Amino acid sequence: MGGFSNFAISFSIISILTGAVTLYGYGFEMGGPLEMTLGWPLATVFSLLLAASMAELCSAFPTSGAMYHWTAALGAPGTAWFVSWMNLVGLMGMLAGINYSCAQFLGPVIGWPGERVFSLFVLLTVGQALFNLLRVQWVSWMNDASVAVHIAGVLLILGALWWGAPLRPVSYLWERSAGTPYGWVFLLGLLQAHWTFTGFDASAHMAEETENPRTKAPWGMVLSVAVAGVFGYVLLLMLTLAIQKVPTGTSTPMAIAIFTGALGERAGVLMSLGVSLAMWFCGMSTLVSASRTVYSFARDGGLPGSEHFRKVDGNGVPRGAVLAMAGCSIGLMAWGEAVPVVTSLSTVALYWAYVIPVWLGWRKRQEWIGEAEWTLGRAGWWVNLLAIVYTIFICGVLVMPPNALAGKTLAGVVVGLGLLWWGGVRGRFAGPSWARPEA
Repeated sequence: MGGFSNFAISFSIISILTGAVTLYGYGFEMGGPLEMTLGWPLATVFSLLLAASMAELCSAFPTSGAMYHWTAALGAPGTAWFVSWMNLVGLMGMLAGINYSCAQFLGPVIGWPGERVFSLFVLLTVGQALFNLLRVQWVSWMNDASVAVHIAGVLLILGALWWGAPLRPVSYLWERSAGTPYGWVFLLGLLQAHWTFTGFDASAHMAEETENPRTKAPWGMVLSVAVAGVFGYVLLLMLTLAIQKVPTGTSTPMAIAIFTGALGERAGVLMSLGVSLAMWFCGMSTLVSASRTVYSFARDGGLPGSEHFRKVDGNGVPRGAVLAMAGCSIGLMAWGEAVPVVTSLSTVALYWAYVIPVWLGWRKRQEWIGEAEWTLGRAGWWVNLLAIVYTIFICGVLVMPPNALAGKTLAGVVVGLGLLWWGGVRGRFAGPSWARPEA
């Protein structure tokens, strides 16, 4: 992959037409228009701090598996094993939330019964898995096309709403929701933005398949967050100003209600179809990233049945890893068939996988920073620290009610992983081959 393709896969997974639009109703219910006005830029800034901190590590350790290898280099096999599992759980939840949201948007467009949305979700996931079994280069082309779909989709929505919809006065952007205390519900509403700003680590996962990865992969991570932050903010503000009537008592995603209310039924259907297409691309890119994570972990024996997941077929694709992640995401969605719960679980699990190696790198910064070609210079120490503190804080917020099931599920996963580690994995897992004493 070239630099653009590396950027493209992270930008496609961030997918502002997935995260920002899917959870628009959740964010609006929590914080009202002010959530869109202040919440998104707040999350963008701190996500950039985290992405930049991870980009330095990516430049020093440009390997498939990313956070798993970084942690192994900076910590111990047990910590790396835990980080990799958190990454896998997060990617499962992300893939499930993306594809279920795609089914919710696509269903009304094609006349699919609402009570059968789960079956449509399964069909979409299986289709992505089959496509991912093609050649790596074909998947790379699809990721490049995904960037065009996302940017064109955003511009089309912005243009349609600007020219065709009666817009509210700008002062509406400063109105709050009725939730109390407002500061707390505002923080809960940040799930909308923070779920969107996950998946940028895909650029690091694809480092072994990228030209000049020590510079191109880090730039792919940072630029994907920055570009998504700008385009996403304009999109959210325009959607908010285009609200004709706040929908109540309906299962239809709020963004669809905004499209149809502002532009009419036919235009609303076309907008929803475009968003669905972007979501499908997002899910496909997520599955690429997830399968490479499984492959990297399996080649070191970190998974049950690793011998099946570390095999690469004649097309350069880890076939078993692709099918495993698709199947696990379906199972996870069946466990908690509610998008906010699954997205909260995936966000927190991924953020823990992100912040642990950043924390280890911050403590040992002088030992590895010389290997990095992409760095933050003297500001790096403080950027790393701010990213660590904020990430830990927001992880605590995002598992509070109404998303307590996500917190309980994650706690159960952590306990289960602890039992597995101390029950036998510790004695046979030595981490990456290059990190073992005999290497």
